[in-house]
Amino acid sequence: MSNELLSKKLDKLAWLLDNSIKVPGTSWKIGLDGILGLLPGIGDLSAGLLSTYILYQAVKIKVPRAIIARMGLNVLLESVIGVIPIFGDLFDFAFKANQRNVDLMRKYVLNPRETTRQSTLTLIALVAFFFVVLGLMVWGMFALVAAVIQVLF
Repeated sequence: MSNELLSKKLDKLAWLLDNSIKVPGTSWKIGLDGILGLLPGIGDLSAGLLSTYILYQAVKIKVPRAIIARMGLNVLLESVIGVIPIFGDLFDFAFKANQRNVDLMRKYVLNPRETTRQSTLTLIALVAFFFVVLGLMVWGMFALVAAVIQVLF
């Protein structure tokens, strides 16, 4: 399949999942991904599975691992936050992971070096943020245990 045909298929899938339904009376657009997310349990799983097709195509055309990881994080973020009632559904409608991922693939094709660099830096920043949050959580647990011990003894 040619890159142009693949690009059109992925654009159409991202549009269907993220932007195919105009909310009456607004300029907002939502898609099948957000609608499926409204179904408890299976909805977010189904939407996540549809989103992985875009990831599969990125792997197939040999997009670098840093970009694949960033795309995977987009899907994971939307899927995980999507399970939170109401807030998760609103997040699904706004975040549009599929469109982000197709845009990342397009940016990679147009400017591979810069897109790979940006994705690598984004991943490093996210990992650093994760470790800071994890460190704060561990520190908070120790502080809580110390405070409880001080109150009890």
